[in-house]
Amino acid sequence: MRYARELILVVVVLIVLVGQGPSVAAAGLQGLEIEKLSEWQMNKVSQDGTLLLSDSPEMVSSDGILYQDKVAGKVRLFFYHVNASVTAKKMDVVLENKGREVAHVAVSQYGMGGPGYAWMEVGKQAMTSYLAGSQSYQIKVPPGGEVQLSTSISETAVLPNMLINGVFDFSVDRQITVKVIMLPMLEDSDQFAKSAKILPFDEPHLRGTFAGANRQLSPVRTYDPAHDGTVALTLADNVVDQYLEGIDATDGTKVVNYGNYGVVYNVLFPTKNSGKIAYYFVPMGGAYAGAIGIKHPDVNWSPLATPMGKVYFGDEKMTDFTFLGTYDGGDSLSFTFSPPGASNLPVEIVIVPQ
Repeated sequence: MRYARELILVVVVLIVLVGQGPSVAAAGLQGLEIEKLSEWQMNKVSQDGTLLLSDSPEMVSSDGILYQDKVAGKVRLFFYHVNASVTAKKMDVVLENKGREVAHVAVSQYGMGGPGYAWMEVGKQAMTSYLAGSQSYQIKVPPGGEVQLSTSISETAVLPNMLINGVFDFSVDRQITVKVIMLPMLEDSDQFAKSAKILPFDEPHLRGTFAGANRQLSPVRTYDPAHDGTVALTLADNVVDQYLEGIDATDGTKVVNYGNYGVVYNVLFPTKNSGKIAYYFVPMGGAYAGAIGIKHPDVNWSPLATPMGKVYFGDEKMTDFTFLGTYDGGDSLSFTFSPPGASNLPVEIVIVPQ
């Protein structure tokens, strides 16, 4: 009798854990042919915000300006650079105000990864810290002056072959110039930025200015777990989900953001109250290391590492996945996703009725 009571208790605990989140390993995708799943149709809307992408030259062998452009309003800066020289360097981002009035900059959210030698780990760290949220702060850029976007960017030496990756959201009330630079350790960033030369891009040409830094996805129709079966949402594949097109402001070249790095997705997924639904995150393009935000009344583990327990996954796309939790149909649920630096795209969110 005691054994029976203990067995019942174990079963109840397991049921509760499975219903609450990804702490329990799930095998719900075993045997599924992921690449053959039906694509759930989503409306995709690009929202306001300018994206500055600085990832070319990725391998930086000379001192100089990696990317620059004039911006105002809502801005996201995504930078990703490796010190390919033979000496220690420092990275920095300088804000320059050529106007006659003070520019007020409000930094609302940011994340940093590195400098480090394990590039996928650096990209994962940057995205995890960005999605976790951060303390906002204010900057004043005086007329004719230059100010660092964040002192934390340049405070650690970038040794040869180290990567540094950052994501910064900010708004500014008047036009300023943003300059992403790599420079000698002992140089003053503000002075260096005034006369530094713009470095040529490398291939792929991943730098530029893009409209639509944020993208909202919502289903064409509400998912019904009782009737719609297992489906997938594909993100950042340039077929179902198009890459942004923009301009390299340093030379006017038209560019494509291959991978949509720096784009933040808000994935809304309303469902009918007709059963429980499990969600999984699946890398489809190869090695992947990142994080995903989960917004649900009962979730307190967001952002969730993708994958958990190791740096990366994706070598076996038929069996590699992260369990995002099982939730009741009809619950308020959404995901926040952004392609992390050093990772391969696309990815899928797989929805499985229980």
